Amino acid sequence: MNIKSLLLGSAAALIAVSGARAADAVVVAEPEPAEYVKICDVYGAGYFYIPGTEICMRIGGYVRYDISAGDAGAFTGARYLDNSDLLDGRIEENDGYYKQARFTLRTYTGQETEMGTLKTYTETRFNWGTGHHDITNDQGTLDQGDDITYSFSSFGSRGVSLNFAWIQLGGLRVGKDETAFNTFTGYAGNVINDTLVPYGGFDTNVIQYYFDAGNGFSAVASLETGEGFFINGDNVTNLSLNLGHDSIDSYVPYVVGGVKYTQGWGSISGVVAYDSSLEEWTGKARLDITPMQNLTLFLMAGYGSDDNIPRNFYKQWGGNWAVWGGGTYTINEKTSFNLQAGYDEDENLGIAANIAYDIVPGFTITAEVDYLHAGKFGDADFYNWTGADDDSNIGGVLRFQRSF
Repeated sequence: MNIKSLLLGSAAALIAVSGARAADAVVVAEPEPAEYVKICDVYGAGYFYIPGTEICMRIGGYVRYDISAGDAGAFTGARYLDNSDLLDGRIEENDGYYKQARFTLRTYTGQETEMGTLKTYTETRFNWGTGHHDITNDQGTLDQGDDITYSFSSFGSRGVSLNFAWIQLGGLRVGKDETAFNTFTGYAGNVINDTLVPYGGFDTNVIQYYFDAGNGFSAVASLETGEGFFINGDNVTNLSLNLGHDSIDSYVPYVVGGVKYTQGWGSISGVVAYDSSLEEWTGKARLDITPMQNLTLFLMAGYGSDDNIPRNFYKQWGGNWAVWGGGTYTINEKTSFNLQAGYDEDENLGIAANIAYDIVPGFTITAEVDYLHAGKFGDADFYNWTGADDDSNIGGVLRFQRSF
C-alpha cells in the first residue's frame, strides 16, 4: 500500500464517520412566534390586552407613608370617647405621633360588548402603623375624683380592606363601592382630612344606574345598604351609638338619587338620600367653578331631617345643616395649595390646609395642618370624634406617596 492509497482511505473513513455523526445530530425546532402584550389605548394610559382575549386591563395603586401629630389630623380625625357611666373614663387616641404605611392595589378592566362597555374595578388596601393611646379613669382610686391615666403604644397591622369591587355594564353598576351620595357630587376638598366635619357615609354595596345625556346633563339612581354598626342598649344609661349602620334587619334598601350639569365653567349637582333603617332623608347640593385656569373652588351644603344621635348613614354632621367650601390653587406645574373648611349646626368647625409638591412624576409629598373646634355635637356627649364639647384641637399630617 502506497502513501497515496493510505491518504485516500483515511479521507474516505473520515467522511463516513462525519456522515454518521451528522445523521445522529439533534435538530432544534424553529421557535414559535411569541405573543407579546399589546397596548390598549381605548380606556386611557396603562391598559394592555390580556393575551388571547379582547379584554383590556390595567394594574395600578400607590405606596403611602403618613406621619401625623396632635389631636386633629389622624387620618379620620382623632377619636375621643367620654361617658363615665358607661366607660368609667375616657379613651383618647393620637396623643403624640401616629404613623401608618399603606400599600394599595388597584385593578381595572374594560371590554366592548353589544350591550355597551363592560368594566370592573377593585381596590385593596394593606395597612401597618403605630400609635399612642391614653385611657383615663375618671373614678380614680388614689383620691376620690382624681384621674388616673394609663398610656400605651401600639404597632402592627391595621388590617386589610376591600374598598372597591364592582362590575359595570353600560350605565349599570353592582358590587362594593362608596355611596353615590358622595361619589356623584364629588368628595370635599383636596385635603387629607376632608371629614373633620363629616359629609356622609362611605362604604356600601350598591345597585346603581348612571345616565349621561352627552350634553353636560347626567343623573344617578342607587340602591344601597350602608355600613358599620348600630348599638342600642336599655340598661347602659340609655346608650344609643350609631357610626353608620346596615339594613340587614330590613328588606328596604337605602335610596340615593342625583342630577348634575357640567360645562366649561364648572358644574352644579345635587343628591337626595333616604336611610330606610332610621326613616330619615338627607340632601346635598354642590357648586364647582373654575374662575381661572389655575384655580378651582367649590361650595357644598347639606340638610338632613335627623338632628340627633343616632345619625343616619348619610347625615353624619351635627344638627340639621352643614356647609363646606374650599379650593385648589395650582402654584406651578409641581406645587398646589389646597384649602377646605366645614361648619355644622352644632358649631363643629373644621379647617384643613396643605401644600402638595410633586418631587418627580408619581411621587408627591403633602404637608397639612388641621384645626377642629368641637361644638356641642348635638344632644349627646357619648361620641365625639375629637376633643370634648366646646374644645379646640390642632394637628398635622406629613404624607409621602408614590402612585403608579
